[in-house]
Amino acid sequence: MKLQLKSEVVIADYSQPYIIAEIGANHNGDMDLARHIIKVAKECGCDAVKFQSWTPDSLVAKEEYDRNQKYEDSPKKHFGSLRDMVEKYYLREDQHWELKRYCDNIGIEFCSTPFSKEEANLLEEMKVPFYKVASMDINNLGFLSHVARKQKPILLSTGMATLAEIENAIRTIEAEGNSQIILLHCISIYPPAYEDINLNNIPMLRQAFGFPVGFSDHTIGISIPLVSVALGSCLIEKHFTLDKNMPGWDHEISANPDEMKAIVEESRNIIKALGSFRRVVSQAEEGKKLKFRRSIVASTHLEKGHEIIPTDLIFKRPGTGIPPDRLDCILGRKVNKDVKAGELLKWGDLL
Repeated sequence: MKLQLKSEVVIADYSQPYIIAEIGANHNGDMDLARHIIKVAKECGCDAVKFQSWTPDSLVAKEEYDRNQKYEDSPKKHFGSLRDMVEKYYLREDQHWELKRYCDNIGIEFCSTPFSKEEANLLEEMKVPFYKVASMDINNLGFLSHVARKQKPILLSTGMATLAEIENAIRTIEAEGNSQIILLHCISIYPPAYEDINLNNIPMLRQAFGFPVGFSDHTIGISIPLVSVALGSCLIEKHFTLDKNMPGWDHEISANPDEMKAIVEESRNIIKALGSFRRVVSQAEEGKKLKFRRSIVASTHLEKGHEIIPTDLIFKRPGTGIPPDRLDCILGRKVNKDVKAGELLKWGDLL
């Protein structure tokens, strides 16, 4: 199944994956840093950059703010209270527009994950090409309906969700007359253990629901998202940073520029290498046959008129003579000239 984002952009399984650099809150509230990250994502070859659209009021309840006054486990990542971090990292409305204009100017798609109906409405005003729904909202059915009614493609992340919950979310979207869905296999752990990644869920989700399936990646490094491409992933969403050692929530599990460039370039190579289910021998391989395959060779001197028996023949390179699988056409025939030991037998040598 294919999904058309714009007239010139088609997303499909087993084709060049659409690659989203997930900036999220990695801008750390600094618009100069945000623009720099966007610029580098463009240079890496990404198709889009993605932010997160939430406010201190739309994301976290007061009870959670009160319970999480401090994150003491990783001073490098965090500072102050949870409320302090949310206040610093959230993207203001004017900053959305500022970054959208910058993306338009340099030629990379701007998109974002809304966390409330109001933020989805803002993104609609901005004419984003699609909506990404975070894993946390897969059972937020009223929100799904609101987004679905905008009749744009929806990237539905499936972290933490059962198959029944995924099916219910799909039905909710389709009930609004919107079947433009891309499912994203996702593990909502940062980073997940290898045994919990279950990349085989990519073909399973494709078979179960019939929609294109991509991969929202929270692993460290590049190997896992590239394996997802080999499994037909139509889209890769990968957290992106300029420096993994920056303070902030997601820098540590993000791809740096070298890694993101490798994901983009190697995913293209993987798609080329996957090729076709039809067996094809390339022109390059056809040429190799002449060098690498064997021919029928006289193992001893054969006098003119000699009737060929099996012990008269051996098989050696190159493959420019009579091939070994034509042996039955040779045995019992006579040679019409003397053939020296070690000489390739030719059809013209036979009566």
